[in-house]
Amino acid sequence: MPAMDVALCVAAYLAGSIPFGLLVARAKGIDIRAAGSGNIGATNVARVLGKPLGVLVLALDAAKGFGPTFAALRLGGTRVAALAGILAILGHVFPVWLRFRGGKGVATALGVFVALAPVAAALAFATYAVVYAISRISSLGSLTGGAALLVAMIWRGAAPEVLVLGGAAFALIVWRHRGNIARLLRREERRV
Repeated sequence: MPAMDVALCVAAYLAGSIPFGLLVARAKGIDIRAAGSGNIGATNVARVLGKPLGVLVLALDAAKGFGPTFAALRLGGTRVAALAGILAILGHVFPVWLRFRGGKGVATALGVFVALAPVAAALAFATYAVVYAISRISSLGSLTGGAALLVAMIWRGAAPEVLVLGGAAFALIVWRHRGNIARLLRREERRV
């Protein structure tokens, strides 16, 4: 792999590992890991600090997925961008700065797919928004949005490497939501 591609992938992981939820909460004097669900992502920030700061964290987490993936797409092509995308998501889920204990990867994945499959990402976000508006359960919206992303990418004929990335990202998100899924099945999942 050329040095430029390696550098793009390392940069994607490091960008993905920036814990914006933790930093935004810390600016307000709160350790988000010790509040609400303990997650560093946008949903917990919204729950603990209010929706405006939750939206800010959502945008920042999406940007850290979009930026490195878009740069890799332009400089290295689709394969390098797909690899950079999964590394950005892994950076969020397993950030080096937080002893590899991070968020669930949904917002970062959204940013990655805005760069690689914008129409599918828009459909996935719309699915999330509708499910969330009806249920007020973010995890349910995230899981259905992830499934919608895969369906939309297949329907639109996404490149094979982007489909593999989508499958891997969805599997990781489902795994990170396993506690939420158990609570959903018991009808105990918290609303936001």
